[in-house]
Formats: sequence, C-alpha cells, structure tokens
Amino acid sequence: MNFFRRYFRVAICVLLGGFEPTAHAQSSVTLYGVVDAGILYTSKTLDLTTGQNAGHQFSLISGGMTPSLFGFKGSEDLGGGTRAIFTLESGINLANGGFSDSNGNFFGRQAFVGIQSDYGTVRAGLQFSPFLLSLVSSEVRGSSYFGSVVPIYVDNVFVTGGYNSNAISYESPTVAGFQGNAMLALGGIAGDFQAGRQYSFSLNYTDGPVMVTAAMYSGNGGGTAATTPVPSTVPFFGRTIGASYSFEKLTLRAVFVNYRVSGSFDSRVYGGGFNYRITPATYVDAGVWYTSDGNDTRNHSILAATGLTYNLSLATSLYAQFAFVNNHGKMDTGVSGNGATFGAPGATFGATVGMRHLF
Repeated sequence: MNFFRRYFRVAICVLLGGFEPTAHAQSSVTLYGVVDAGILYTSKTLDLTTGQNAGHQFSLISGGMTPSLFGFKGSEDLGGGTRAIFTLESGINLANGGFSDSNGNFFGRQAFVGIQSDYGTVRAGLQFSPFLLSLVSSEVRGSSYFGSVVPIYVDNVFVTGGYNSNAISYESPTVAGFQGNAMLALGGIAGDFQAGRQYSFSLNYTDGPVMVTAAMYSGNGGGTAATTPVPSTVPFFGRTIGASYSFEKLTLRAVFVNYRVSGSFDSRVYGGGFNYRITPATYVDAGVWYTSDGNDTRNHSILAATGLTYNLSLATSLYAQFAFVNNHGKMDTGVSGNGATFGAPGATFGATVGMRHLF
C-alpha cells in the first residue's frame, strides 16, 4: 500500500509539471541582483558618423559603477560532494527598462547548467570566459564600468569574450595555490567548425596577500552567436597578465592586456593603481591605463581615473568618480562602459555620481 501511495504522489507531481516534494530537500534557488544608476557628464562626446567631437553630455546612465542586473542561481546536492548547479542572469537598463550590459538577449549575461565536485566544475551554456575573469581579478579599480579597463575592453572587442554562447568550460580546484580554467565555445555552423569558434584559458595563483593571473583568448568571427543583438564574435586574439598585493587596508594592482583585433588595432594596454579603505564604510581608488597600437604607435591614449565610495549599509552605496582621457591618432578610448564607451579625439574629462543597491 505504501508503494502505491508513493507511486500515485509521484505521478500527480509529474502531471502537474513539477517533482515530488521530497526531491527538493537538498536544493536551493537564490534570486540576486544589482541596481545601479548614475548621472554622467563628459566634456566631449564622439560623433560615430564623423569621428569628431559632438559636444559635452549630461545624462542618466544605468551601471555607473557596476552593471545593473538580476538573476537566479541554484544548486542541488547529488551526494558524495557533487552538486548540480545553474545560473540565469539578465542585464537591465534602469534608464528605460530594457536590456543592457549583455549580448542583448533576455538572459544575455549568463545562462548555464553544470556539475560541481571536489574535482572541479563543468559548465555548459552562455558564460564568462577565463580571459574576462582574469581581467576582473586584476582590474585596478575593481572593474568599475567608469574609468577602468571596461571601456577599453568594449571599445576594442564589444562583448566578445564577455558573454560566450555555446560554451563548455572546466574550472579546476585550487592545488598549492594554483587554479586553472578552460573554455571552448562552439560556433554552431554545420560544416564549418572554425566559424564563431572561441577558446580561452587562464591560470591563477594566490598565496596570502599575493595574487597573479594570466590568460589568453582566441576567437573567430561568424557562427550562430554572431546573430546576437550586440556583437559577440569579433575575431581577436587576447592575452593578459596581472598581479596584486594586499596590505591591511591597501591593495596595489598592475596589469598588461593585449587585444589583437583582426583587421584593426593591436592594442597593448599597461595599467596600474590602488584601492584604499579609509574607514570600514569608505574607500578610494585610482588607476592609470596607457594604450598603444602595435600596428601604428601614433594611435595611443592615456586614461586616468579615481573614485570614492561610501557604503550606507552592506547593500547600499553612494559613489563619485572622475576620469580624464587623451586620445591621439585613431585611438578612441572612452571614459565609461555605459554612456561614453568611445571617446573623441584629444582630451576629455568625465564624471559620474550615483547610487548602487545589491539584493
């Protein structure tokens, strides 16, 4: 009789599109997100048609410091230290309610399922590349979208390497301070394996206050990911090496990045800076990035930025950021990943003030 009652309960749950309630005893699903809005000012704005200065701007932007987004992540204990995991994440434009900071699709930031165990993690689906994650870990100003490596990255390759469609990845456990990552993204075009093919590797080392990271990326144009609203298969070869050293309140960082874009720039970026916690609620950071085109050194730029953040609580922060960029030749480095990705010739000053809330 107990067998029939259990069988009946399972059958009803399946017919209703769910699962037997006891199957969720070791499962969890978390809703999370960031809402970030700022006011942006730039003394110059690039006219994309003429390549010249279109005048200053004063505008509301979404993601003045970090991208606005929401997502779901979940896991289920499969036993023996193994877990099934998933993440679905979408970018949000707070200014108009649309998509932003993604490849333009609904869950255009992350959409993957995977298995996690003591032997590492395997993921399949839309995900960040090891190359991008290496840049994030070594970014001078904590990957602020304003006055950082972010506008330099997007200026060169849009979101290629950031949001990799059709990707399979492996993240190793940490052994003696070393941890590695590998990713292969399939182009999805029958009969043409190389169209849209992308791969990336990284190796990270951490020992107390010391962190060193190195990564590479290789991607081809075309493939099914080329149809995403925001270009995500720009053909380029990338490499980076970065390091940081943390004291009690001070962290120093340095990074080198190379974006060798097919038919375009061979951008070589040298960056360095620091962040310092003044009080438990207040910290300041600053950084400088020099970019030079290896194909023609007349194309170069220098970007400098600083920012101050005050935490009203664990979840809510106020920030003010200031940046200066000077572009020479054909270089068009901007000051912000949102609102001022591409910069006008000559010197431009930018500033943003805003508020960020985490949930």
